[in-house]
Amino acid sequence: MKAMTQSPQTCDLIIEAGQIVPVVPLGEVLHQHALVVDGGVIVALLPQAEAAARFVAKEIIRRPDSVLIPGLVNAHTHNPMSLLRGIADDLPLMVWLQEHIWPAEGRVISPEFVRDGCTFAIAEMLRGGTTCCNENYFFPDVQAETYKNHGFRARIGLPVIDFPTAWAKNDEEYFARAAEVEAAWRADALISMALAPHAPYTVNDANFRRVHELAGQWDIPVHLHLHETAQEVQDSLAQYGLRPIERLDKLGLINERLIAVHMTQLTEAEIHLCAERGVSVVHCPESNLKLASGFCPACALLRAGVNLAIGTDGAASNNDLDMIGETRTAALLAKAVAEDAAALSAAEALHAATLGSARAMGLGDTIGSLEVGKQADIACIALDTLEAMPLYNVISQIVYASGRHQVSDVWIAGQPKLIERKLVTMDEAELAANARQWQAKIKN
Repeated sequence: MKAMTQSPQTCDLIIEAGQIVPVVPLGEVLHQHALVVDGGVIVALLPQAEAAARFVAKEIIRRPDSVLIPGLVNAHTHNPMSLLRGIADDLPLMVWLQEHIWPAEGRVISPEFVRDGCTFAIAEMLRGGTTCCNENYFFPDVQAETYKNHGFRARIGLPVIDFPTAWAKNDEEYFARAAEVEAAWRADALISMALAPHAPYTVNDANFRRVHELAGQWDIPVHLHLHETAQEVQDSLAQYGLRPIERLDKLGLINERLIAVHMTQLTEAEIHLCAERGVSVVHCPESNLKLASGFCPACALLRAGVNLAIGTDGAASNNDLDMIGETRTAALLAKAVAEDAAALSAAEALHAATLGSARAMGLGDTIGSLEVGKQADIACIALDTLEAMPLYNVISQIVYASGRHQVSDVWIAGQPKLIERKLVTMDEAELAANARQWQAKIKN
């Protein structure tokens, strides 16, 4: 009697690649494997011959000279500020912010500015292999609609700050509008929310307590600039008699919901407190370097057990949204700060830029690694250029030698966003024309 042969299973997409870096387990590289995608989800990761035998795909994409990685996850952005790229450079943080950025924003900030800035940023991120961002800006309702319209995954910050802005006039309006936006997007598959109190120096104790209460009630993270500069720490000691982390701990915010951004001024005790409480730290090395804010002790945080993520910060202070470049800078800077060439290895840096960032955002079960059951957020990096040869260690090559111009293809939830370096659903000429219009408006 003949054994029954199983019919091949249908699926939406098979992507074959010379190499795949799933990120989990750390440092693993799979050769001549295929990712099988159906319904926007990864359903198999297996050798190419097995994929061909087991699945019949509506579409097969072959990239024999490329590597697939999880889509990069930018854990801290101010993406509408892409329209302010280069407006004020070579200045310290508070001068940059108070004398240049805030006045410029005051002149132009509007729903249209936010929509167009986010749209421009989405294009830049896709062309660099980024498939998800952690947004922190005003008009979160407009941001959410913009990211959703382009099929881009984002966690949107609901702003809280102690002074009036174009988004809200007072404390009550900030929280009322936050509640409306959070409720409107609570069940969305691509868009989620976080509370985003700006910083310890711009948010009072009462508002921080309210943020803590609402974060628990809504089950969302808190996205916060923290210990960004030595001046921030000195001012907190003068005003409250406490370092910012100590103050926030008394207010209940040092916990597993906290996405702490920058963290350049940390004691050993504060590092261990973050590890014990489950705080995630977002390292933004290029912005910190450019603004001379200080050095995040990335290696010490990682070795203490803190979840480390990577973000670019905004294009006004970086001045790009290049997560491949940011990851390289993070790895190199960590070695210099720790005085240890083994600090933040290439594999650890790539983990921070993918799964570490996803975990910081509360999305680690959904994205950040190429595993069966996760969303098919994928980036493909070409390794057949002269600059990528010879190839001995693919993870080292990605982190230390690759550029965003090598990103050839990007998918979010299995949907193509960039194919052979061409944006699938966005018009590059139209984006450029819009950027020039904003340049003329802002320059005047």
